[in-house]
Amino acid sequence: MAKNPSISETVAALASPIAEELGYFVWDVEFVKEGGRRILRITIDSEEGITIDDCEKMHRAIDVVLDEVDPIEEAYYLEISSPGIERELRTDMHIEACEGWDAEVRLYAPVDGAKSFRGKILQLGENREVRLDVGGTVREFPRETVAKIRTYFEF
Repeated sequence: MAKNPSISETVAALASPIAEELGYFVWDVEFVKEGGRRILRITIDSEEGITIDDCEKMHRAIDVVLDEVDPIEEAYYLEISSPGIERELRTDMHIEACEGWDAEVRLYAPVDGAKSFRGKILQLGENREVRLDVGGTVREFPRETVAKIRTYFEF
């Protein structure tokens, strides 16, 4: 952890052992401003998925710890959620957890005339490049060229 950890890093460190004890893992932590409100959003997941009851259990468990440790000076709303089946992948852990899933990779600049590619997520490359099987062709995208990665589900 950094010398001066961000609120998200601090909360993730507090939430992870609690989530594990309840049978979940922390997918993401964000501290954001939306519509004039500050929101602390803790996203949890598990091999079996997450239900509303799971979110309530995690909310009750982490709320006590957050009140005790008080890592956030300003008023905020606490949200506990599931990442859902269609989710943004921002970290190596996210990408690795979704290997084999269908995803769309959006780039900052076009490659071969396109800024967006859809395919199956493959194992990260040797230098952490995002790898995608696009219709049988393996495409590799250096991380600095990737604007966003999002899984998608065709119903």
